[in-house]
Amino acid sequence: MNMHTLFKPDDAEQAQQTAPQGGSRNLRRAAWIGLPLIALAGIYGFTQRSTPALAAPAMPAVTVAEPLQREVTEWDDYIGRFEASRSVEVRPRISGAITAIHFTDGQVVRAGQPLFTIDQRPYQAALAEARAGVATSQSDLALARANLDRALRLVAVDAVSQSEVDRLRAQVQAASAGLAGAQARVRARSLDMEFTVVRAPIGGRISDRRVDAGNLVAAGDAGSLLTTINALDPIYFTFDGSEGLFLKAKREGEAKGSPVEIRLQDETDYKWKGQLDFTDNGLDPKSGTIRARAVLSNPDLFLTPGMFGNMRLASGGTVKALLVPDTAVQTDQARKTLLVVAKDGTVSAKPVTLGPVIDGLRVVRSGLTPADKVVIVGTQMAMPGGKVQIKQGKITPEPKAATASTAPTGLSLAGQATFAR
Repeated sequence: MNMHTLFKPDDAEQAQQTAPQGGSRNLRRAAWIGLPLIALAGIYGFTQRSTPALAAPAMPAVTVAEPLQREVTEWDDYIGRFEASRSVEVRPRISGAITAIHFTDGQVVRAGQPLFTIDQRPYQAALAEARAGVATSQSDLALARANLDRALRLVAVDAVSQSEVDRLRAQVQAASAGLAGAQARVRARSLDMEFTVVRAPIGGRISDRRVDAGNLVAAGDAGSLLTTINALDPIYFTFDGSEGLFLKAKREGEAKGSPVEIRLQDETDYKWKGQLDFTDNGLDPKSGTIRARAVLSNPDLFLTPGMFGNMRLASGGTVKALLVPDTAVQTDQARKTLLVVAKDGTVSAKPVTLGPVIDGLRVVRSGLTPADKVVIVGTQMAMPGGKVQIKQGKITPEPKAATASTAPTGLSLAGQATFAR
């Protein structure tokens, strides 16, 4: 068979008819694949044209200020109790019956004022007897002197022996001694008469009477207690200080006469002024504290023994301190820091040592310089290492601001400070 016999004209015509049909199918397949791609490209291009470019975030704005420089006086805190500068238990010096009371309970009395009267009649009789004894002794002495004078005149004519003269001289001396004894008994009985009126030994506020009129009282230290008197002007304020505060005071040269200020339990200001009056001569080995005392003027007798008070003792002279708002202080674990801003706007954290609060401002003992720009507003937006826009501010005291100092205690190193006057 010849190769040409394998190809027929009908087959060629059929191939020509079949070829266009396969090409159209390929075109349709390409169209179905390309159309979604074109649609996606159009959507992407439209969104890209309609969305504007995102702007860079603006730097946070904060307020900064240089630390306030002021002269301040620092104080150490203590808790103590008021005590009478003098206190007396009034007891009778003689025994007898109370016949009169000359004061009202709680009255302010002056020194020497009559308080009680004890029955005077037995002591009046004893005084009269003593005075009679003085008269007898004076008579005996006069007789002895007359006998001696006569004997001395007779000695010249040897009418009286020398021994008789010596005897008469001895009688004169005995009579003189007897007179002195009688006079002493008169003074003693006079004292008893004086003691029948019990007088106030000191001025101050008297307590209530412990006995009423008609009661018998006994004399002496173990005798009847009639009442007590407390001297209130001046008044003492006693307190205990820790060994640490005692050493601090000694190193800073505090001594007798250092000023103190005291506030009562219902007061907010330290209105009572005084000065350190006494420090004990040793520390208590059991508690490690030392007892001290301040003295205050109390002309209106308002301060009363037994009252508690919070005292602050000036811990040296005035010092120049740097102050910042207490709200600007940051806490970094165990450290206290302040945020400061450099000239280029970079924020950094400075560790500082803090002192007490004065009118809302915290004393900075170390770690800060007067030229530092401290962030006082916007600390929550300032991050160390970042940059900020700064606005200049000013630090001013807030007299009514609450302080954040801890409750004062006589056994801690907590303290306070005030602006120097």
